[in-house]
Amino acid sequence: MNIVYRLGTKQDIDAICLLIQQAINEMESHGIYQWDDIYPERKDFEEDIEKQTLYLAYLNENLVALYVISDECDEQYQNGQWRYDEKTSYILHRFCVSPVFQNQGIGKTVLHHVEEQIKAMGYQSVRLDTFTENPFAQRLYLHNGYVSRGYASWRKGKFDLMEKKL
Repeated sequence: MNIVYRLGTKQDIDAICLLIQQAINEMESHGIYQWDDIYPERKDFEEDIEKQTLYLAYLNENLVALYVISDECDEQYQNGQWRYDEKTSYILHRFCVSPVFQNQGIGKTVLHHVEEQIKAMGYQSVRLDTFTENPFAQRLYLHNGYVSRGYASWRKGKFDLMEKKL
């Protein structure tokens, strides 16, 4: 699978918002109410682009996934019983695979790329949070070696705080 990765730009913002809306519609069709018109919203992605933390994944010129990696996290991350040092950990946010390209191995492929990217940056582990009521995301992370380290509570409910040694 020849996926091309690059930083997101301001010119990508409409495509990013369209992908997110498609993902929201797909999740809701499965009874998963994780994202909505409050989060994530356009300004979140604009800020990610400004900080140069948002990446896009393309397959044959089609936007198939996006993700944000940074050292920033919400105070709820303090609830985690983390195994690896905070200074050697990087955080994956807003990972999203286009519904058009789901169930084709894209999620696993992009996740592996993210891990390699973070490792190449000098970090030793990845942290993330995933909605406990999203069995698809839960399965992806658990099958790829992520371990639950506690829970966060946000507006939408309970989120699993997960970590993986690289």
